[in-house]
Amino acid sequence: MTVLLEVAALVKTFGTGETATRVLRGVDLVMNRGELAALLGPSGSGKSTLLTILGTLMQPTSGRHRMLGVDLTQANDRALTEFRNRHIGFVFQFHNLLPDFTALENVIFPTAVREGRETATARRRGQELLVRMGLGDRIHFATANLSGGQKQRVAVARALMNRPELVLADEPTGNLDRASALQVMALIGAINREEGTTFLISTHDDKIAAVCQRQIVVGDGVVTG
Repeated sequence: MTVLLEVAALVKTFGTGETATRVLRGVDLVMNRGELAALLGPSGSGKSTLLTILGTLMQPTSGRHRMLGVDLTQANDRALTEFRNRHIGFVFQFHNLLPDFTALENVIFPTAVREGRETATARRRGQELLVRMGLGDRIHFATANLSGGQKQRVAVARALMNRPELVLADEPTGNLDRASALQVMALIGAINREEGTTFLISTHDDKIAAVCQRQIVVGDGVVTG
C-alpha cells in the first residue's frame, strides 16, 4: 500500500516554563492511502491535538509531519492553507454549518472559497454528493430546517467536496442517536470503499470504532496501539 501520511517523534507543548504542558510526547504514526481508521483514547490523551496537527491547523513543537511527500512542518501559513483546502476534509462533532445557507450552498462552500466564486461544476458535484448522502430532496433546504442526522450528512458531503485524499473526523457521531450514527458511518464506509478516500475518525464509541478497519490508540500523548 502507498503511504499517505507519516509523523515521527511528534511533540506538542502548550505554554512555557513552569506552566508548560506537553500534550503530545513523541507520536509516531503512518497511514496508508485508503485506510478507514478509528482514533481511540481517553479524554486528555491528545487525540484532538493530533487531529488538529494532521489537519495542518496547528504546527507541532517538534517532530516531522509529511503528507503526500510534502514536509508540512517546513511550510508557511499560505502553503498550509492551500494544501489543506486541496487535500484534507474535516467533519466535526458540531457540524459547523451556516444555518441560513442551503444544504447545497454549505457543501460547495470550500470550492467557492478556493475558486473565488460558485461554479456550475461545483454545483453539480455538490448535488451529486447530497444525493449520495440520501438528501436529494433536501438540496435547497436551509440547514436550520434539517435534523441532526441530516446536518451531519451535509457536513460529510462538504468534507468530500474537493475530493480530498484524507478526511479527519472528530467525534462525528457524538451528537447523533444510534440509528443516525450508524447511517453516517455506513455512508463513510461506502465512500472509503468506492472512492478510496482515507478517513481518520476520533471516537469514544466502541461500536463506531468496530466499523473501522484499523484502531489507533493514543494514551498519554503517544500512540500505544
